[in-house]
Amino acid sequence: MKFSLFAHMERISPDQDQKQLYDEFIELCKIADAGGMHAVWTGEHHGMNFTIAPNPFLNLIDVARHTKNVRLGTGTVIAPFWHPIRLAGEAAMTDIITDGRLDLGIARGAYSYEYERMMPGMDAWEAGQRMRELVPAVQKLWQGDYAHDGEFHQFPEATSSPLPLQPGGPPIWVAARDPNSHEFAVAHGCNVQVTPLWNGDDEVADLMSKFNAACAKFPDTPRPKIMLLRHTYVAEDAADVKRAAIELNRFYCYFGAWFMNKRSVSQGLIDPLSDDDIAAHPFYTPDNMERDLIIGTADTVIDRIRTCETLGYDEYSFWIDSSMSFERKKASLERFIKDVMPVFQ
Repeated sequence: MKFSLFAHMERISPDQDQKQLYDEFIELCKIADAGGMHAVWTGEHHGMNFTIAPNPFLNLIDVARHTKNVRLGTGTVIAPFWHPIRLAGEAAMTDIITDGRLDLGIARGAYSYEYERMMPGMDAWEAGQRMRELVPAVQKLWQGDYAHDGEFHQFPEATSSPLPLQPGGPPIWVAARDPNSHEFAVAHGCNVQVTPLWNGDDEVADLMSKFNAACAKFPDTPRPKIMLLRHTYVAEDAADVKRAAIELNRFYCYFGAWFMNKRSVSQGLIDPLSDDDIAAHPFYTPDNMERDLIIGTADTVIDRIRTCETLGYDEYSFWIDSSMSFERKKASLERFIKDVMPVFQ
C-alpha cells in the first residue's frame, strides 16, 4: 500500500496571511516528498477560504518545482466547471511541465455554494451527469481527432493540444461513493478515490465492497486502483490525541456548515461558529472523531491503517486539512513518515 498527502491552503481567519499559508502548503509537500510519500493531492474550490484552490494545476506545477519524486494529483477537479477540450489540454500541458508526474482526479463537486456561483441552477444530479460526459471525452481527446455530440457539450473534430507526456494520458481517478459511480469508473478504465469523511471503519469497508462489486460486474476490464482518503493525525501522547479530536471536530462543524450553505459568507470566510454551535451539533463530537477518524499515537494509527490494507486499498492518503496550526500539521506528518510508514514498507 502506497501513502500520499492530501492538502489545501486553509484560511479560517482574516488575520491569516495568504502568502504564508501557501508557503506552508509547499513546505508540507516538500516534507512528503523527502519522506518517501508516493503522491501529493490537492483539489479545486472557488470563493471558499476554507479550501483555497482555484486551479490545482497551478499548485501542482509549483509543487513539481519544489519536489523530485512525488506524483502530483488533482484531488479533484470539479467536472461541471470544465470544457472537455480545455481540461484535456491543461492536464496534458501540466503533464509535460511536470515530466509525466500528473494524476488527474475528477469529481462532480460537493458544495452548492460553488454551484450557485459557477453554474447557477445546476444540482448534484446534473453535476454527476456532466462528469460522466466529461471523462470519456477527455480520454478520446488525448487519442486525437475526436468529435463530440453530447448533452452538455458539442464540438467538431478536435485533438488535445498539447498531447500528454504519459502514453495514453495521465491516470484518471474518479471520486466515487454510490455503486453507479464505482461502476462508471471501472467501466471507463479509471482508478477510484473514496473517502468516508467523518464516518468510521464500517463505511471504509462498505466503500471497498462497492468497488469490488463494480470490478466483478466488469470481469474483462483490468482491475483499477483504489485510494482511501482519511483524516489522519499522529499524536505525541494521549493528551495530544484529545486535543486533535477537538480540533477535527471543529473542522467538521465548519465543513458541515459550508456544505449546508445556510450561513452568511463575507470575504470568503463563513460566519464564525460559536463554541455553543459546535457543542450543539447533532452527531459531530470529539469522541466520535477519535473513534472514527485516524487519530492516535503511532501504534494506534498503525493498527487502524492495517485494517485498510487488509481490505485491499492500494493507496492511503493522509488528509491533513484540519484547521490546525502549521506546526501541528507538520509534527503529525513527520511522525507519520518516521513512525508509521516504515512499518508498511
